[in-house]
Amino acid sequence: MVTSQSIRTALIGAGPRGTSVLERLLANWAAGGAARAGSRLHIDVIDPHPAGPGHVWQPGQSRLYLMNTQSFYPTLVPEDPQLAPPLAGTTFDRWRERQQQDPLPTLSDEERAELAVLDARDFPSRALYGRYLRCTLEELLAVLPDGVTVDFHEAAATAVRPVGDGKFDVELAGRGTLTADSVVFALGHLDSRLSPEQRQLQAGAVQLGLRYFPPAAPADVDWSAVPARETVLVRGMGLNFFDVMGQLTEGRGGKFVDAGDVLEYLPSGQEPLIIAASRRGTPYRAKATLEGYYPASVTLRYCTAAALQRFESAGIIPAFDHDIWPLLHRDALWAYYSTLMRSEPGAVPDPGAFLDELDEALHPHAHTTAKWEESVKAVVESHVRPEDRLDLLSLAAPLAGRAFRSRADLDAAVVDYLLDDARRSALGESDPVKMTIGALHHGRAVLKSVVADGGITDESWVAGLRGWFESFVEGLASGPPALRAEQLAALARAGVVSFVGPDPKFGLDREAGLFRATSPWVQGGAAQARTMVEALAPANRVAVSDSPLLQQLLADGLVRPRTMMTVEGTPVQASGLDVRPHPYRPVAANGEVAGRLFVLGLQLSANQWGTAIAAEAVQQAGPVYPSGQRTLRDADEIARAILRP
Repeated sequence: MVTSQSIRTALIGAGPRGTSVLERLLANWAAGGAARAGSRLHIDVIDPHPAGPGHVWQPGQSRLYLMNTQSFYPTLVPEDPQLAPPLAGTTFDRWRERQQQDPLPTLSDEERAELAVLDARDFPSRALYGRYLRCTLEELLAVLPDGVTVDFHEAAATAVRPVGDGKFDVELAGRGTLTADSVVFALGHLDSRLSPEQRQLQAGAVQLGLRYFPPAAPADVDWSAVPARETVLVRGMGLNFFDVMGQLTEGRGGKFVDAGDVLEYLPSGQEPLIIAASRRGTPYRAKATLEGYYPASVTLRYCTAAALQRFESAGIIPAFDHDIWPLLHRDALWAYYSTLMRSEPGAVPDPGAFLDELDEALHPHAHTTAKWEESVKAVVESHVRPEDRLDLLSLAAPLAGRAFRSRADLDAAVVDYLLDDARRSALGESDPVKMTIGALHHGRAVLKSVVADGGITDESWVAGLRGWFESFVEGLASGPPALRAEQLAALARAGVVSFVGPDPKFGLDREAGLFRATSPWVQGGAAQARTMVEALAPANRVAVSDSPLLQQLLADGLVRPRTMMTVEGTPVQASGLDVRPHPYRPVAANGEVAGRLFVLGLQLSANQWGTAIAAEAVQQAGPVYPSGQRTLRDADEIARAILRP
């Protein structure tokens, strides 16, 4: 017998994750077929920003803001045959090809121009990806199944409160209240409160009449407020740094031109002098030029899903540093030296014998597990010249231990690093360093599944995975296109960019009325400026979020941050919400779990690792890791739970 039902759900957040839940609701509703006859589903989509792109991916933003992945990578629509088939939409790359062949009449001239030269391996603008998200949403709305209605509310949700009968009131800023049977929190990137040091800098800037730009999404910042021809201190040299760099150079009318073997920058005269700083003293390493997302010449031998499954089969919760990192470390070493032998066979007298001995030393023998690194070191020292040996941890900190007599000497060293890194990126599969990073990149995809939902001990999550490995691997494997490294080197040679040095300290020189930054490794006095930019994203920590909604949920006890224990037995507050899988539902302050509240995306950062990245389209070649479309499967689980009677 068919039972009719009426369901009303509220999706808070209309960016990619909220749109994924919408897509999965429609797909699963349609898959129900006759079972849905006479039933109704109403979906309220709530976001102050236009649905589809949400906050981050607005199509109208500067086209200098590039994605950190190539065209072939992202998708909003799942490609898993075990899930309900999508009603509309496709991957970004197929959408790109379709627009090149038969462009939509609504595309702007800028979008058509970008699409005309965009290849599968190119890095698209965030604006164009936002257009894809919006187009996918429009395609979905054009094929709504019978019984489904959707309302969009361009307003911020300010509160969610239970009202009995399992329902919730959702308060909208200036738009009243709506009632829903279930609520999905797909909140994405949120503003956060400043750290004590940042608050001091901000307050000092107000007192001294300086300009302080706190952490923010780069597209939200008015970069015209940074004066031309003045010094600006920029803290952070991760991905946001390159956004800042682009806006203050090309965005001011400057031009990069090819000059033989190097890139040159022609200033417009409207640039500031950018003095950049980060803990390492250098930016993230650039991505290698590859045919796919993962290097085809690298195959994991040790840190495999099968190897890690043995811990679970034995009833062991592994520790990151003790159990998992040694396996991935082996893969990184093998990737380096096997690539070195392939690309530079003359680097050792007998490549075959060397690789055989290295393979034996790397093999996880039960009786030598504690000493495998010493065995590997002995093999390497007996075959490989010192200058060709791998120092893995130093890859992410190329200036470590070096002192500089002046900032000019430091700038020259950073330029050398950037050009060497870009050269290695161009070599792609033939470069041992980039293939070492490629092994870490493969391993990261495996780890995302292994460490989720309590897959490793709390202690090693805090001290190992998040304590040191995350920043280490992101600095190596999450970098920008190689072009950005070449551009930064050109800017430094043109005198538009300079650097502070490793381990910088920022503060206020109240006597001079300026911001100041110094490095203990660089002589020559402090860098000073009237303007300081934090080239950092707002902290993804629910406990310090500036979101009125999240603050209300925490204050009312509907949600709570997850608490983890350190190795010393000290409780520490994790970055994300405490949730129970699957699907992910928030744990209230009293320990209860609300059956009709759901969480998707960044606020799961205490249960999942690496949730900020977009879903990965299935590649034509290379491995397909389960973590690639994890967010889309999470959205599907939420959708099926919402539709369940």
